[in-house]
Amino acid sequence: MKLFRLPLLAWIVVAIVLGMLVGPVMPVWLGNVFLTYNSIFSGLLGFAVPLIIFGLVTPAIAELGRGAGKWLGLTAGIAYASTVLAGLLAYFVSRWLFTESLSGTDSVIFDEKSSAFAPYFSVVREASGGATEIVLAPVIDVMSALVLAFVVGIGLTAMRGGVVLQGAIEFRTIVEGLIRRIIVPALPIYIFGIFMELSNSGSAVDVISKFLLVVVVSFALTLVVLLLQYSAAGAIAGVNPFRALWGMRDAYVTALGTSSSAATIPVTLESTKRNGVTDAVAGFVIPLCATIHLSGSMVKITCFSIAVLLLSDGDVSLGSYLPFILMLGIMMIAAPGVPGGAIAAAAGLLVQMLGFGEAEVGLMFAAYIALDSFGTATNVTGDGAIALIVNKLSRGRLGADASESASPVVDRAHTDDTPRTAL
Repeated sequence: MKLFRLPLLAWIVVAIVLGMLVGPVMPVWLGNVFLTYNSIFSGLLGFAVPLIIFGLVTPAIAELGRGAGKWLGLTAGIAYASTVLAGLLAYFVSRWLFTESLSGTDSVIFDEKSSAFAPYFSVVREASGGATEIVLAPVIDVMSALVLAFVVGIGLTAMRGGVVLQGAIEFRTIVEGLIRRIIVPALPIYIFGIFMELSNSGSAVDVISKFLLVVVVSFALTLVVLLLQYSAAGAIAGVNPFRALWGMRDAYVTALGTSSSAATIPVTLESTKRNGVTDAVAGFVIPLCATIHLSGSMVKITCFSIAVLLLSDGDVSLGSYLPFILMLGIMMIAAPGVPGGAIAAAAGLLVQMLGFGEAEVGLMFAAYIALDSFGTATNVTGDGAIALIVNKLSRGRLGADASESASPVVDRAHTDDTPRTAL
């Protein structure tokens, strides 16, 4: 029983190591079984992603539109700007550091045909005439789901309660259950199949060695992001940024241990108040930002996706990548509080906007979860910087009404079966 209680990261590490070890000696018939599993999982994920986007974004917009008026909008705007700017920083640094070392790599690294394995049947979105294809088409494409979520969510902001809003909230519960109970538990076997195939084709060691630099840079960038956030907060609030950042050390360390923004909320609240933020502002901003501010997650996904694009000879120009950052910022606001929830929510954008395939998405899942706790620590520590800014701008005018408006977010964070991770 203790074996099954291992954290998700441990299972991912085991899956990667086993995949690399057994890939070259795996019998073809058994390798085909795992690739069939991967095809089924990939087809299910492709079908579910539009539902995930609609189910998460719609109630998120509806909830953000209620309550404390301009303070809720201001906090959400600062959180979104912080997340997008973190993504832009990660983009430019990744282009600078990774282009020479990763570009020019033969795209055969992600070529499924280079291995000896093939699925017994494939789950595809569109029929291509193959005899062993099972068509599982999404009910709506990714961008249509996102636009529909905006239309319905914005419409719900004008309504107080109502059946439609309750239905959207309940549908979100269904989507979060799908991620928590089906998609996330199925990830280790899926990643095992990815690395088994890469190992069989001789590409696994090359991919892992090249990604070590990406992991180091991603971690360093999370620290840089915190320094920039507190420098901006210090300039606006008139406080010493280094002292304020040091004052959040308990929240950072707690998040490293728990990998959960929700579980860290009490510590984050106390640390924020010690930095001079009023009880009303801290009680409003910290629970809200635990759900919508994910700059650390943005850094990780941006760095990893740029690396994958360079490895597969993809387009990394700013004009091509900027729309992805802007959309990813929205998905980070709506990402569910389960391990791997953010990367699961972002999978549709990776496929739709960056053209990722099954191997690329699997590698993104593995790399993201490997730095899970550091992303969470960056997220919650950055919440303290936003609280300092809002505290200065509000000048005590943010009271109990604002705190009450954040209650849907607080309730959701504390009642989730699985604590929020670094999303």
